[in-house]
Amino acid sequence: MKIAIFDQPFNAWAAIQLYEDELFQQQGKCGAIVPFVGKMRDYNEGDTVQKMYLEHYPAMTQRYLEKISQEAMEKWPILDTLIMHRVGEILPNDTIVVVATWAGHRGEAFESCRYLIEELKHRAPFWKKETLVEGSRWVEQNTPSI
Repeated sequence: MKIAIFDQPFNAWAAIQLYEDELFQQQGKCGAIVPFVGKMRDYNEGDTVQKMYLEHYPAMTQRYLEKISQEAMEKWPILDTLIMHRVGEILPNDTIVVVATWAGHRGEAFESCRYLIEELKHRAPFWKKETLVEGSRWVEQNTPSI
């Protein structure tokens, strides 16, 4: 399990590959990898968003992300998880979040990855402030899951 929080842009695909190549200890046992990469849109609630500031309490956020990763590993027979998240100032098209799961089979990989991103989006202690063309606002709720 790896949890990382960044205040600078990062390459999601390179980070996933690096974790798998250098840190992942389950070679040969993995039959499925499911990544999710979330990027910042330039719109929300019908308004143009110029940038966003994402706040968090580091220790609280770290503990929560570790908790949901552990829950996923207990709920599904997965081999490993990766969660990477941006904080600070974020611009449209910047990567905000990466979630990936490794499993022996695709079903567990898909289900656990979906669980992690939904838990993160709806309950993790992050607070978003959007800068619009005319002013700014705090985001009260995330987009609903499908």
